Amino acid sequence: MVGMRGAYGYNDNGNEGGVVVGGGEAEAEIAAMAVLHKVAAPPAQSTASKLKARVKETFFPDDPFRGFKGKPLTTKWVMAVQYLFPILDWVPSYSFSLFKSDLGISYAKLASLPPIIGLYSSFVPPMVYAVLGSSRDLAVGPVSIASLIMGSMLRQAVSPAAEPLLFLQLAFTSTFFAGLVQASLGILRLGFIIDFLSKATLVGFMAGAAIIVSLQQLKALLGIVHFTTEMGLVPVMASVIHHTKEWSWQTILMAVCFLVLLLTARHVSMKWPKLFWVSACAPLACVIVSTLLVFLFKAQKHGISIIGQLKCGLNRPSWDKLLFDPQYLGLTVKTGLVTGIISLTEGVAVGRTFASLKDYQVDGNKEMMAIGLMNIVGSCTSCYVTTGAFSRSAVNHNAGCKTAMSNVIMALTVMVTLLFLMPLFVYTPNVVLGAIIIAAVIGLIDLPAVYNIWKMDKMDFLVCLCAFAGVIFISVQQGLAIAVGISIFRVLLQITRPKMMIQGNIKGTDIYRNLHQYKDAQRVPGFLILTVEAPINFANTNYLNERIKRWIEEESSAGTKQSELHFVILDLSAVPAIDTSGISFLIDLKKSTEKHGLELILVNPTGEVMEKIQRANDAHGHFKSDILYLTTGEAVASLSTFSKMTAP
Repeated sequence: MVGMRGAYGYNDNGNEGGVVVGGGEAEAEIAAMAVLHKVAAPPAQSTASKLKARVKETFFPDDPFRGFKGKPLTTKWVMAVQYLFPILDWVPSYSFSLFKSDLGISYAKLASLPPIIGLYSSFVPPMVYAVLGSSRDLAVGPVSIASLIMGSMLRQAVSPAAEPLLFLQLAFTSTFFAGLVQASLGILRLGFIIDFLSKATLVGFMAGAAIIVSLQQLKALLGIVHFTTEMGLVPVMASVIHHTKEWSWQTILMAVCFLVLLLTARHVSMKWPKLFWVSACAPLACVIVSTLLVFLFKAQKHGISIIGQLKCGLNRPSWDKLLFDPQYLGLTVKTGLVTGIISLTEGVAVGRTFASLKDYQVDGNKEMMAIGLMNIVGSCTSCYVTTGAFSRSAVNHNAGCKTAMSNVIMALTVMVTLLFLMPLFVYTPNVVLGAIIIAAVIGLIDLPAVYNIWKMDKMDFLVCLCAFAGVIFISVQQGLAIAVGISIFRVLLQITRPKMMIQGNIKGTDIYRNLHQYKDAQRVPGFLILTVEAPINFANTNYLNERIKRWIEEESSAGTKQSELHFVILDLSAVPAIDTSGISFLIDLKKSTEKHGLELILVNPTGEVMEKIQRANDAHGHFKSDILYLTTGEAVASLSTFSKMTAP
């Protein structure tokens, strides 16, 4: 049968129909075969043009300069400057009505570093982002996750209590490297790297981190003086139990009262979105009220720990505090890499979330450059890692902010605080700061998302659970590493063990579908119809070869004389790419089927696959036109016809 029919509808001599047979029935069959569709090879392209297209698709999938086409040179220069500095795009049309919309309420989350550093980090970075950032809603500042990771990683080498100056230097240096990583990812168009942090990983990681952050605040909420520096659940709870003698009932009472107030405000804002300002104002109100109570009742003399004296003034230069000592260089680089990736993922995700709500685009790579440069500048001005915070951005969004000017307004508010209001916070109790942090991070525990992951994909739920358990019981960075490792292993498993299935015909149609998915699909006697739904490459050819041979053996042993196997059809419609190993696999499979008296048929190879099949055919003649068909229906109809015509 080989050489007598094929996808082109011609035999080896060029005669239409493939074979000359007398009789009306045979002529009708030949006429039907003449309408077979050709499997077309893709247009010829040079290696350079293919490489250019691949690079463009990899690094510039959004085609950021498509708006430059057909514009005058002067206009292109103006657009280029606006692309680099988005502030120039919206400032010329800025109005007082927009200013009123941008006048939202914001506050800084406090981290394990001195409170003044948190305020510094809410002043300079927002100003930088307002110039370079492309999101209208993103409000930048310190966030609890990045603060937690940085604190836990640096505390492994240096105690913030014993060596506060060295700890501060390491924090600034880590921030510098975090910004360097972030900006480099944006400049080199490598933003796809952050996609390795799946939603399941982030949900589990953030839930675990929220619990760890909350547990760390027990020191302030219970009034404990001697507290463990470790981050795990077991050592923290052990420290709490072992220091029960240090518990202060006054501190606990104040903690419970303000925590209930903050959580109530959060609940009110969630239940009635128009009252978003309640949760936004609650932290500031708690700080003011608690400060007044401590001042009026001299509570610091009764076991209530307070912040103490804070110096007035704007951010002090800190480039001279960047520490590149070889002894700590590995630690700061590693801390910067981890905090940079995590904070970048959060910032870009938050920016895209609110952009989708308002139907505008956020350039991910520009955001990476903006956040990276923001942190590089911040490391030189007494700031630590900052990014876009969901809670603060939600406040901007609900307040009706229209431009990045909201970041400028927030920065100016912090500037006034730093210059004139710092003495007012002398009596602010640490317990209230702890309560504010707990109320803020509770929102990171997304139980509906966890339940949805469980219902949708059990493997994703395992990833989520491993991230959560790793953070809780081991450490923040190792928990994250475990979850990312499992996610990558799952991707590798999908590559090395691609999805493959047997197809059957849906009666009365020329449609072929998965036998296990469609109950009305039926096997076609004499045919084994297989489909592969993945690229065919060196990583999975052995598996595919073994799996197909096993199916052939099962079909051959189970078949009767009437349903004896003659053809193996391999549907390549869902195979987007193939490499040299994949072509070798097809050649070996063809030879193997021929040894068993079977014929291998290839259906609808995609452009890249067809191109390489054609090259293999030109070199060695392995894949002639008569084994290529455009659809499974045409292949089965044509091959069935020939089987009848050649039957004795």
